[in-house]
Amino acid sequence: MKLFTDLEIHSKYSRAVSRDMTLENIEEWSRIKGINVVGTGDFTHPAWFKDIKEKLESAEPGLYHLKKSWRKSDRGQTPWFLLSGEISCIYSKGGKVRKVHHLVFVPDISTAEKVINKLSLIGNIASDGRPILGLDSKRLLSLLLDASPDAVLIPAHVWTPWFGVFGSKSGFDSLEECFEELTLHIPGVETGLSSDPAMNWRLSWLDSKAIVSFSDPHSLHRLGREATVFEVEPSYFEIMKAIKAKDPKRLLFTVEYFPEGGKYHFDGHRLCRAPMSPQETKERKGICRVCGRSVTIGVMNRVEELADRPSGFQLDGAIPFKSLFPLDEVIAVSIGLVSSSSKKVKAEYDQLINAMGTEYSVLLDAPREELLKVTSSAVTEGIIAVREGRIAVDPGYDGEYGKLSIAMTLSRQPVNQESLF
Repeated sequence: MKLFTDLEIHSKYSRAVSRDMTLENIEEWSRIKGINVVGTGDFTHPAWFKDIKEKLESAEPGLYHLKKSWRKSDRGQTPWFLLSGEISCIYSKGGKVRKVHHLVFVPDISTAEKVINKLSLIGNIASDGRPILGLDSKRLLSLLLDASPDAVLIPAHVWTPWFGVFGSKSGFDSLEECFEELTLHIPGVETGLSSDPAMNWRLSWLDSKAIVSFSDPHSLHRLGREATVFEVEPSYFEIMKAIKAKDPKRLLFTVEYFPEGGKYHFDGHRLCRAPMSPQETKERKGICRVCGRSVTIGVMNRVEELADRPSGFQLDGAIPFKSLFPLDEVIAVSIGLVSSSSKKVKAEYDQLINAMGTEYSVLLDAPREELLKVTSSAVTEGIIAVREGRIAVDPGYDGEYGKLSIAMTLSRQPVNQESLF
């Protein structure tokens, strides 16, 4: 069975996250997006874990359904929940302060309770859905494996400057530097919005790890902007086996945000409105051209620093990926609007979803002639252009998202991204 999964989620109890991020709303928006398995997120938070135990019921092995009494609709396929969380580890190692976010997955409520009990002895897990703990990453992994050999840890948004395991501000230069002899228990890495698999293929020492992508949404409409797609039976254990094996017959592809659109793709200073390519940063010795201070080193630069393969390297046998932008953003750009939250965009979005079933159906599969039956030619061509890679993006930097523009032509040749930068 083909499963679209988004397993990096946050609840309303996480800092800077919408109060609308409840289990019932996440379930409803998973139906709209076309997500088959969604993470619960934040299972370590006491109030959220109480909701999980109250509102979810066991379904397939290691997966849960929202109880019918809490569902908002029965449209499409009923999504499954998988118990997930994210831990912010802040600690000193190798003479440096490290700040690293990790995704944690557990197969059942009992294991979740064991993890909660262990973490509650280390720090305040009730202060944030993504708790900040003075906990070494290696120790966190050991703690999880002690709770259950089926528990899994995957470093989150691995290249993000501030909280990625390879981040320029507080990360490491390799997985082994972080996890030491336990590195073999790390089955994969999560790309984050500002990188894609092709960027990660440039590091030969990641060849043994699966590359997965999840959306890390702080609001409902950002669910599914990245995802990992499997061909497995719906089961926690089958999903994790597919990741560990890097089996292309079971781990089919990832859905990626165009990395230039991520908030940390380029270097620069947001307040100075000064994005800088890695080349310019090198020429300016890391100094902002506006204020004269050191810039925030972004993902592209950090990949370049650690890579042992050239740009454009193609890894044989790699899991493929498809790059997309969320449908509301595509609609807004296609019809010339600045805001993707406008009423006109919402009306177009609802019309497409009602006709095609899910957002993934619209973005990935719907033929041009079918799209033209339910939306304008401008929106139709925008969707097809993004699907074919005929886009340009002003790269994001220092916490500022990149800005999308679409090549509204009938050419099927993708834009040469390097020439745009």
